[in-house]
Amino acid sequence: METIAYPGGVTLLALLLYLLTMMNVGRNRVKHSIEAPATTGNIDFECAYRAQMNTLEHMVFFLPSMWLFAYTMSAEWACWIGLMWVAGRIQYAIGYITDPKKRAPGVIIGMIAQVTLFIGAAIGISKLLLG
Repeated sequence: METIAYPGGVTLLALLLYLLTMMNVGRNRVKHSIEAPATTGNIDFECAYRAQMNTLEHMVFFLPSMWLFAYTMSAEWACWIGLMWVAGRIQYAIGYITDPKKRAPGVIIGMIAQVTLFIGAAIGISKLLLG
């Protein structure tokens, strides 16, 4: 049961990252007087908003893949690959917020991590099904 703490910790880090991007959107919304439900009107706000929303979009794929990988393959490896995803998403968000052209390295790191987790989870589930 202890090893479940590893992907659990990564899940909390991913959620913290999402919370911080969400707070940054709120801060930018107030700073630039962007009234809800508007999502446009200032480039700094729009970059913060897209960094948050893109992180959310990727979390939908990342989190189940990481947990399935942890369950069927290795919780420790899921943790390390998950930490790589979080690091990539941090790099992505900072890059996007400072200059949207700098977001690519973070996207690539995150995609490598989440696709690795997905493939590993698919292999693990296949092994369980084929018994």
